[in-house]
Amino acid sequence: MGALIFYTFIFFIGFFFAHGFTLLTKRDFLNRRWTGLACVLMMSIMHGYKILSTKPPNAHEDEAMQALGYYVILPVSVIVAVLLYLWWRDQNNGDNSY
Repeated sequence: MGALIFYTFIFFIGFFFAHGFTLLTKRDFLNRRWTGLACVLMMSIMHGYKILSTKPPNAHEDEAMQALGYYVILPVSVIVAVLLYLWWRDQNNGDNSY
């Protein structure tokens, strides 16, 4: 649950960065949702690298892949699924404001 909250926070950092950039330039250069997703993916790559490159504690060698799946892959998959649902819903409604 904590990893999902962390990655959601990272998503909103990217989302509001793109929104601020749009307000400053007065043009829509960056799609806010996909910019937030790009931030999440960059952070997940760094987080996954840290999990895999750090030596696990004694007698816990098999838990590195479990930690990668539980703390990186699962939260990022949830965020991607939500974004795909929102994108699909916006395509059906004809709303392309984001």
